[in-house]
Amino acid sequence: MSDLTLIIPAKNEKESLPKVLDELESFNFKKNIILEASDKLTIEAIRNYECTIIYQDSNGYGDALKKGIETVETEFFCIFNADGSFNPKELAFMIGKLKVDKYDFVFASRYEKNCGSNDDTPITLIGNYIFTFLGKIFFKLEITDILYTFVMARTSCAKKLELKSKDFSFCVELPIKAKRANLKICTSKSFERSRIAGKKKVNAFKDGLKILFSMIKLFFRY
Repeated sequence: MSDLTLIIPAKNEKESLPKVLDELESFNFKKNIILEASDKLTIEAIRNYECTIIYQDSNGYGDALKKGIETVETEFFCIFNADGSFNPKELAFMIGKLKVDKYDFVFASRYEKNCGSNDDTPITLIGNYIFTFLGKIFFKLEITDILYTFVMARTSCAKKLELKSKDFSFCVELPIKAKRANLKICTSKSFERSRIAGKKKVNAFKDGLKILFSMIKLFFRY
């Protein structure tokens, strides 16, 4: 997988990120870690690892992912969590969807048959169902897990989307704009593992409102 770059946003992940990089050590792909320059503890924790540190221009989850996509030089990229919740064994199947089946975007899903999550809560489960339903009704998105940003794609396609969200609204902006650009989209089965350390950085209600407003704006700006 030398033609694949992992984009790993890693705010305050000094405990988890080294363990994630240890697990990724046997895989042949590039690893770009997106950090705020002020996050000295995480930077120090990975200084002996083979990876590239890229500093954000601003802050926020969406800002980190935009910066990551802008700096990718390989044909494919994958957004990959720094908290240990994503399983790297699933990457081979996802890249097969791009290379063999010729899709442009692969969106992993915890809600397909024989999938699941060790991290979901009733609130996030219901919220994800609602936003996924809205995506299907108003944007004709056929993905089944719209808030799960375990995503692999062709770099050239993603760079054309003019992504703007700096916060967690990025997770809905990406598939909506990919759909509107008539790119080939599919779903890939996934099981979300327990986080190694730390808590969710998402505030279910506050960030949920931001995501809802973002979807409303995207609907009326078509």
